Amino acid sequence: MLKGSEVKGIRDGKFELSDAYAQIEGGQLVLIHAFIPPYKNAVTFGHEPKRQRKLLAHRSEIDHIEGKISQRGYTLIPLRAYFKNGRLKLELGLGKAKDHEDRREDIKEREQKREARAAMSRRRDQ
Repeated sequence: MLKGSEVKGIRDGKFELSDAYAQIEGGQLVLIHAFIPPYKNAVTFGHEPKRQRKLLAHRSEIDHIEGKISQRGYTLIPLRAYFKNGRLKLELGLGKAKDHEDRREDIKEREQKREARAAMSRRRDQ
């Protein structure tokens, strides 16, 4: 549920979903940390850029999502936003956090790549 200034701000193309996520609060689907910049011409009826926004969904969809989130530890992540028949639609995906071991593997790979680049640059300098 968006305010008019928010829709105009999104139509300007400055909508950011990079830090956003969705969760279920009180049986409602809520979008959190989505940045919608204030519309420049809506001075008196503006909005907060990072307020929580209620998402409209069918009860069966909300119950299905809630089951996956609570049992398996998934997080709802907005993937993209688009307009369809004059309404803003938000595509949500289920994301799972990395395990501690996965994080260690990523750090190890990053360090190995960094060391390889450093060795290559030292080799070129000789």
